Amino acid sequence: MNVKESDLPGVGKKFTLEFGDGEVIIIIHNMGRREVFTRESPDDDSEKVLEMSDKQSRLFGSILEGAYFQPTKDDSIEATLTDDDNLVEWLTVEEGSSLAGKTLAEADIRDRYGVSVIAVQGKDTVPNPDSDTVIEAGQTLVLVGPEEGYDRLREDANPDVDGD
Repeated sequence: MNVKESDLPGVGKKFTLEFGDGEVIIIIHNMGRREVFTRESPDDDSEKVLEMSDKQSRLFGSILEGAYFQPTKDDSIEATLTDDDNLVEWLTVEEGSSLAGKTLAEADIRDRYGVSVIAVQGKDTVPNPDSDTVIEAGQTLVLVGPEEGYDRLREDANPDVDGD
């Protein structure tokens, strides 16, 4: 999917997401309101599909991102932050993982893989965890960084887990 971003002076930002069968246009107004439009081609008129407040759109976005329900294995979920290669990824620490039982400092994830742990999800979610947070099997690490760092970490941390 190709995403184009453009400024709308006095209004906000416009994002055009190109799909094989058309486009979705999202306008984020300076005051927080969002509008969603669709069209079959750049030459067609846009049809307004949805309008949401800032609060409604954040809830909608978190649902799409998988914060409320993750229908697939964690290794296939990703959220691109910008046009560079930084992603938000979820990595479930499997039983027998090389990470299990280590603190974040001992695992040295940021220096070894170039990705940062921004939250640890288990029974409770720990945002911005301290370096002495112990990683346990069954927990999910929320990571931000380049895809290749995440891929290397996933392979090293859970070598027997199939990437499908």
